[in-house]
Amino acid sequence: MRETWRWFGSSDPVTIESLRQTGVSGIVSALHHLPPGVTWPAEEIAAHQEKIAGTTGSPTGLTWEVVESLPVSEDIKRQSGAWRDHVAAWSESLENLAAAGLNTICYNFMPVLDWTRTALYHPLPDGTTCMRFDLTDFAVFDLHVLRRPGAVHAPDIVENAACRAAGMSDDALSALSGAILCGLPGEPEGLSPERLLTHLELYRDIGPDRLRANLTDFLELVAPVAERLGLRLCCHPDDPPFPLLGLPRIMSCEADYRAVMDAVDLPANGITLCSGSLGVRPDNDLPGMMRRLGDRVHFLHLRNVRRETEGVPNSFHESGHLTGDVDMVALIAEVRAEEARRRIAGRADAEIPFRPDHGPDTVDDRKRLGQPGYPLVGRHVGLAELRGINAALEQCGREQPPGTSGGEAARRFPAHV
Repeated sequence: MRETWRWFGSSDPVTIESLRQTGVSGIVSALHHLPPGVTWPAEEIAAHQEKIAGTTGSPTGLTWEVVESLPVSEDIKRQSGAWRDHVAAWSESLENLAAAGLNTICYNFMPVLDWTRTALYHPLPDGTTCMRFDLTDFAVFDLHVLRRPGAVHAPDIVENAACRAAGMSDDALSALSGAILCGLPGEPEGLSPERLLTHLELYRDIGPDRLRANLTDFLELVAPVAERLGLRLCCHPDDPPFPLLGLPRIMSCEADYRAVMDAVDLPANGITLCSGSLGVRPDNDLPGMMRRLGDRVHFLHLRNVRRETEGVPNSFHESGHLTGDVDMVALIAEVRAEEARRRIAGRADAEIPFRPDHGPDTVDDRKRLGQPGYPLVGRHVGLAELRGINAALEQCGREQPPGTSGGEAARRFPAHV
């Protein structure tokens, strides 16, 4: 397992110098200043690599290893406007990234909103804060702030939202809207409610089947390019993994991933397995998904969540890496087993890159005013915990026969310790 860390560029208050002290091997980053639909120029890619490596000053010993994300435009997702030109630009970006030595490309196909939370700094009993999604708060926004035409929620959620909205101040409603409309990571400007309604109207006639077909069409054009260049494309799951605001979700469970991989059956067409996003759904078996889909897992986001309500959709908050509902020990055991299989097969990508994802804001994290969900201390604590799991599994799994699942090693190391 190769340790990496997400960095948002020069504006990120978590500096490259700070990241050297975490001990990670590589950096996950992107050209966030470039809008979707344009080609990433070779010179811009090279300049970003130089920033990370410190070639204009003191060498950092770090390299840009994973692209997250190469954005897919809304026109591509809807197959509208200049979508074919945008696909051509995306393919040209792949050519330039490959020439620069970057071979793992994360992207997502979520319409309009890249991720959605109702609170960015929800207080926990120990004094830390975390990101949270609350079904009632979301209905307050949808029904009483956005006033989306045709909005549908469960009857009890509608009733609870009406009561809650009646007791909320203008400042509280504004904070709720700000959290939900926070926008894409790396983008300082969020959506306004008015702009959001405009975007939603453009998806009015696009259901999950059509969106999935559009994704397949996109991959049929770009995956062969990636295959030729020796790149690995890895689609990030929906976050959260259920429909919101009437928008379709098509990458929320194992069946979703299997359908897309079968439709474009190339090794380059793969998965970003995000344990936090997928772990929101109680019906997602993360260790089993890693075992069954592992040969196409090109990138890992390791974080955890605590579900607050039953079923799907549900309320949840982001927890510590070892204290949520995802069995992180069993998942990492399966990752290690997949890596063992790859080494036997002689695969060049036997070591799967992962990054410690999100985590509570801890100690002085809030003072840095960084991207919500990306604290320095909170993620460093998570990285240390993940390292501990990996080291323990290394010890208890030394005699495990290659090619087997990680289940035996995981059973010898109790979860959530």
